[in-house]
Amino acid sequence: MASSFVLKIIYLAMMIMCIMLGQISSLTQGAPTCGKIRITLAPCLSYLRRNGDRDLIPRKCCHGVKKVNHGTKNKQDRQSVCKCIKRTTQNVKGLNLKKLANLPQKCGVKLPYKLSPSMDCNKIN
Repeated sequence: MASSFVLKIIYLAMMIMCIMLGQISSLTQGAPTCGKIRITLAPCLSYLRRNGDRDLIPRKCCHGVKKVNHGTKNKQDRQSVCKCIKRTTQNVKGLNLKKLANLPQKCGVKLPYKLSPSMDCNKIN
């Protein structure tokens, strides 16, 4: 009888641990960090540094653009992504700003603003 009681306690403790781990996991899966955004969009860099208008966008670049856009669930996420992209584009030399502005559209992503090093991320809803 004591062994069934011990098993119930162990089972209950394991259930509590699973619930707690699930809550911790959901908290850490919030908005993507700027580092993750940069890694995801890194395949776009070579395209954005070339000057020709007829260059093909790497498939991995568009996949990254779509992934970052899909990961923004609310206003705060969208503003965080915007600020990361803004800071990053300000620090990368040789970007073709026309290509940067048109990148989401060319990848099939609709944004209510144009990407640029001077965009106002606080106006994003």
